[in-house]
Amino acid sequence: MMKAFSTAATGMTGQQMLVDVIANNLANVNTTGFKRSQINFQDLLYVTLKEPGTEVASGINSPSGTEFGSGVYAASTVKVFTAGELENTGRPLDIAISGGGFIQVTTPSGDLRYTRDGSLQTNANGELVTTTGYAIEPAISIPTDAASVSIEKDGGVNVMDSSGTQSVVGTLQLARFPNASGLSSEGDNLLSETPASGTPTTGTAGENGFGTILAGFLEKSNVQMVTELVNLINAQRAYEINSRAIRAGDDMLRTASQIVR
Repeated sequence: MMKAFSTAATGMTGQQMLVDVIANNLANVNTTGFKRSQINFQDLLYVTLKEPGTEVASGINSPSGTEFGSGVYAASTVKVFTAGELENTGRPLDIAISGGGFIQVTTPSGDLRYTRDGSLQTNANGELVTTTGYAIEPAISIPTDAASVSIEKDGGVNVMDSSGTQSVVGTLQLARFPNASGLSSEGDNLLSETPASGTPTTGTAGENGFGTILAGFLEKSNVQMVTELVNLINAQRAYEINSRAIRAGDDMLRTASQIVR
């Protein structure tokens, strides 16, 4: 069987995976704090019939070799952590991170997760939680008699009671990683630490390279629809061309089999 069949098949599989990544990006175009993914491809092993530099005569070496590739495979998918557009919501508990850093979240199992989704709320106990209900780490509680709540650029959470007395009930801390692209996506707008991401460093917003916190804003997805649609067209055309390579190989085999007739 012609090698072109299996080689082109890997190309079709790769482009199908690219379409899957693009589809997920487009599906999350309105997801708060979402970061688009891109897929990286690498070529497969080569069948070498003649090594480059092979001696073809006494003192004469071939300037090139004869190699046939085996196709392509998806090496990895990488999250692109460029900033998304900021949307003014006017809600005092909505926050956006201008710069680097993640909000820390504690899951019901006690594990730490990380997110750029700053649409915070309070639960029945007055604790600051995510939209899903996961508690912010370190935990911050809003008193039941609070008349208003404000969040400062450094993450300080201020409350004012009915008598006009203002107090600080906690500070939102941010976390950052040596390699944020190595974080694992867990759903619910959450990311988790992996050996590839490295150990997180926590700190105060606006200090030591951490981004500042903007209250009353949310960071929108960084997905650019025009870019994704162009990538989708390219993937579709590449898929069609690989299918034509298989068709061309089939036609060549058919022609060869008809020679004896």
